[in-house]
Amino acid sequence: MIVVVTKLGVRGMALYPFILIRNPKDRYDFQLIQHELIHHKQQIELLILPFYIFYLLEYLYHRFKGRNHNEAYLNISFEKEAYLNDDDENYLQNRKLWSFMRYLN
Repeated sequence: MIVVVTKLGVRGMALYPFILIRNPKDRYDFQLIQHELIHHKQQIELLILPFYIFYLLEYLYHRFKGRNHNEAYLNISFEKEAYLNDDDENYLQNRKLWSFMRYLN
């Protein structure tokens, strides 16, 4: 379910089972919605709450390695998987279980 939150600090966010977007027009942006749906798959695989814990721990790990906010965010395995596949309309149908694991570093 897509929910418009005009004061959202980012363009889009997946909080299972919702996709939050800042701009109502973004509900028609395939790449953005696909990106967030990939996060839904990741969240389901990790039974929701552990996803957020691992996401935060991975972000903090990259920050402690000296990366700035944006670099740390882009190095999170969940984000790497989503960004590298958000333009593939068949990705969610063909995605293998735990695919984000290949992007861990």
